[in-house]
Amino acid sequence: MQQSNRSADLIRDLYRQDTGYVFAKKPEEIAKEFGFAEVARLASNENPFGPSPRALKEAEKALCSMHRYPDTTHTNLISALRRYHGDYSFVTGVGMDGVIETCIRVLINPGDQVAISTPTFSFYGLAAAAQGGDVTHIPRNPDFSVDIPSFIASARKAKISFLCTPNNPSGTVTPVSDIEEILKNIDGILFLDNAYVEFSPVDYRDLMNRYDNLIIGRTMSKVFGLAGCRVGYAFVPDWFRPVYEKAATPFTLNTISAAAAVGALEDHEYIDRTIAYVKKWRDIFTKESGKTILPSGANFVMIDVTPLTGDQATDFFAQNGVLVRSCRSFPGLADHYIRVCIGEEWENNRFIEVFRRL
Repeated sequence: MQQSNRSADLIRDLYRQDTGYVFAKKPEEIAKEFGFAEVARLASNENPFGPSPRALKEAEKALCSMHRYPDTTHTNLISALRRYHGDYSFVTGVGMDGVIETCIRVLINPGDQVAISTPTFSFYGLAAAAQGGDVTHIPRNPDFSVDIPSFIASARKAKISFLCTPNNPSGTVTPVSDIEEILKNIDGILFLDNAYVEFSPVDYRDLMNRYDNLIIGRTMSKVFGLAGCRVGYAFVPDWFRPVYEKAATPFTLNTISAAAAVGALEDHEYIDRTIAYVKKWRDIFTKESGKTILPSGANFVMIDVTPLTGDQATDFFAQNGVLVRSCRSFPGLADHYIRVCIGEEWENNRFIEVFRRL
């Protein structure tokens, strides 16, 4: 008992609190609890089509080299990203989470300011606090658009600021002109999370050619169907790439995942099919539920389930074999929303049927 108490004393105060990323329930738990052979998995914004055939082929070819450490700079992946996007500077990481952590590691000393537009993905704040950053949350407007003057006022004092567009969990798309207004009026870095941008008509890449305080984070988990491979990357200013590589944990992104990402980037038919499918079903979800669904530029929608709480609605869906995400854990968001991603057709149809009975 004495040793246990001594060990507890060594833990940082931050992790003695009830903090940490909140995960959705596992489908296996719901299936067992409520007696379903299959559960509609609509909580984690995954691609319902499985991995691209080209991604599988490249990953299989890379298996024979798994006894060797990965290429530290992932030359093949960087080259594939340039073929896909154009001549930008890129860095990679284990999911966009890994990219975010490394960017914070490069910039933040204990006590440095970090600004976050909320409600949004909670990991920005968790990662910044872990590095000792002083986090400020800037609430969005009632329609979930970014309060640009308030965001600029806080971001002026911040070394790094985070803004997600399309936003998770609301799906809100921020206009390019608003992002440019922020970049013109802050000295620190703006990290623009574009995890879902392929499902949106808005493109921010050209801003990289005009501003050297912008980082655009991307992921291979959504439109490219590689969530299990954990491949993230970012467009970065030329000056930032060498220090990012210096700060990055060695050999994090593995060879097989990187190879799968190269194949996925080359499978344009798969990408186009995924985007068209998501847009079709996003429209169907919106029509089926009327004004309770907010406009979304992502592969998910956020639904106001008033007078229920998000947890109550999530439990109701679980009892009917549908796994959705309660938005209770998102900082700054009222507790009457759920997030539902686009799944396979049978999953989408089951969701609609259960939603009508909610």
